[in-house]
Amino acid sequence: MTTRTFGATITEGPQHWAIVQRQRESGTIALAGEWSTRDGSRPDQPTVHARVVHEDGRGAVVPWIRCATGEDGTWSVRLEVPEGGLYRIETCLRLNDLQPMELAARGDMIHHIGIGDIWVIAGQSNATGYGRGAVSDSPETGVHLLRHNGRWDLATHPFNESTDTVQPLNGEPVNPGHSPYLAFAKELKKATGIPIGLLQTALGGSPLSRWNPNEDGDLYRNMMEVVGAAGGEIKGVLWYQGCSDCDSENAPSYYRRFALMVERWRQDTGDDKLPFLSVQLNRNAAYSEGIEGDRCWGLVREAQRRAAERIEGVEIVPSLDSPLSDIIHNGPAGNLMIGWRLANTALGAVYGKAIPHRAPNLALAVRGEAEQTVLLQFDDIHGQLFAVGPGERIFSIEDEKGFHVVDRWQVREGSRIELILSRPLEGKAFVHGAFEANPSAFPLLDTGTQLPMLSFYGVEIE
Repeated sequence: MTTRTFGATITEGPQHWAIVQRQRESGTIALAGEWSTRDGSRPDQPTVHARVVHEDGRGAVVPWIRCATGEDGTWSVRLEVPEGGLYRIETCLRLNDLQPMELAARGDMIHHIGIGDIWVIAGQSNATGYGRGAVSDSPETGVHLLRHNGRWDLATHPFNESTDTVQPLNGEPVNPGHSPYLAFAKELKKATGIPIGLLQTALGGSPLSRWNPNEDGDLYRNMMEVVGAAGGEIKGVLWYQGCSDCDSENAPSYYRRFALMVERWRQDTGDDKLPFLSVQLNRNAAYSEGIEGDRCWGLVREAQRRAAERIEGVEIVPSLDSPLSDIIHNGPAGNLMIGWRLANTALGAVYGKAIPHRAPNLALAVRGEAEQTVLLQFDDIHGQLFAVGPGERIFSIEDEKGFHVVDRWQVREGSRIELILSRPLEGKAFVHGAFEANPSAFPLLDTGTQLPMLSFYGVEIE
C-alpha cells in the first residue's frame, strides 16, 4: 500500500553523509521543498520550520527556524551551521502559530551531515590507490567520500571503484586497492576536530596534459564537475602524478606546465591560494633504459621539488622510502606513511600548526675547501642528517668531463654532506641526488622527523 507523503518534504539540499565546505567557522546549507497536509486541506497559517541537531543526542546546534513558506505549497531556507558534526537536519510543518512544535506535522530529515573541509584527490595510479595486501585502515564517521555513483558515503577502500558510476572518465580498468587518503583524512580529523570530505578524481596512467586545462584537460573538466556536485568549494588538492611524464618529450617541460596548471585551477576555483599537497615520485623498480631514462625521472622529481620551493601554497612530501606492492605502486604500509606525512604537512602548512613537516631539501652545493670535495647544505633539518646507508651510492656529479657516481660521502655538522670525488671538477658542474628511476632505497634522513631527503637533479655547484 502506498501512503501519500505529507508535511514538509525536502527536494533540494545536501545528501545523507555529505560534507559541506566550511567558510571560517561555519557552513551554509540551502534547503527547499514542498509542504502539504495529511488530508489535503489548506490551513490559514502554514509554516515550515527547520533545525539542525547533534546526531549524538546533545540537542540542537541550530534551533527551529521559520522557513519562507509559500501558499503554493513550496518552502525554502538558508541555515548557517557551525563547523563540526555529525549533524541531523530536521523539518516540520506547523498548521498555525498556536500549534506546539512537538505536535507539528512530520518533515523530511537528512542524516550524517558534517561541516568541515573537502579535499580533492587528483593524479594517477598512486593517487587512485593500488596498494595490495592486508592492512588495518578502518573507516571512521566524519571522514566521508563522494563516490563515483554521485552519492556521499562513509569513506572506505577502494576509493576509485566505479559501481553505478556517473563519472566513467576516471574509472580504472581493474579494481583498485588501498590509497593514502583515508589515513590522511583520519589524521586530519583527529588533529582539527572537524569532518573531512574526499573527492576521488584520479586516474591511473594519466599524464599531466589531461589535468592541465591549457592542454587536453579532460580529467580536469571531470574534476571540476565533481567539485560542482559537492557544492563548488574545496579546501585543497592532494596531487600525486608524474610517472607518465618521465620521458624525453614531457619531462623537460613538467615544471612549466605544472605551474600553469596550478595557476588555472586557482583561477577557476576562485581561490588564488588553493593549497596543493604533492608527493614526490617514488621509484620504478623495473626501469632499465639507462642514464637517459634516469634523467627523465630526475627532471620530473626536480620539477616537483622546485614547484614546492617557488610556488606559494605548493608543498611536497617524499616517498622514496615507501614499500611497493609491485614495480611502481606503493603498498599499504607505504600508503599509511604517505597519508600521515600529507596530514602532517597540511597541519603545518595549511592549518597553521607549529609542527615540523618539511623534508630535508638541498639548499646549496659548493666546492669544498679541500681539493676534490663538494659540500651540500640542506634546509629543513629538525634533528640532524643521518646516513641510513653510509655506503650507498646516492649522489652523482656531472661536469665538462662527463657523468660519474660519487662513491664516498659523509655527514658533516648535522645539516651538511661532504662528497669526496675521485677526480677534480672540470668547468661548470652539477650534482644529483637519488634522481634515478630506481635509486637507492636508503636515502639520507632527518633524525628529527624521520623524513628522507627530497630527490634533486641538476643543481649547479657554485
